[in-house]
Amino acid sequence: MLLGIHIIVALASLVSTGLALISPSTTKLRASYELIALTVVSGTYLVLHTHLPLTQACLTGLTYLGISSLAVVLARHKLARQKI
Repeated sequence: MLLGIHIIVALASLVSTGLALISPSTTKLRASYELIALTVVSGTYLVLHTHLPLTQACLTGLTYLGISSLAVVLARHKLARQKI
């Protein structure tokens, strides 16, 4: 059950971050931050309590976090340029 929620939240965060990248706003960025944090927390819980292979989980998590972070940084820069 938690794995399904984790996957849905991760996909929702990618969609939210993509929307923030296309049309940035403070609300969209805040939603992206919250969904990314929730994904990291649920992923950590899954690794600790289900004894998933740590190497594979960490590699996947770091890839996800890298892509999401890059998109958020680009969205923030785009939003800053729009406000100027």
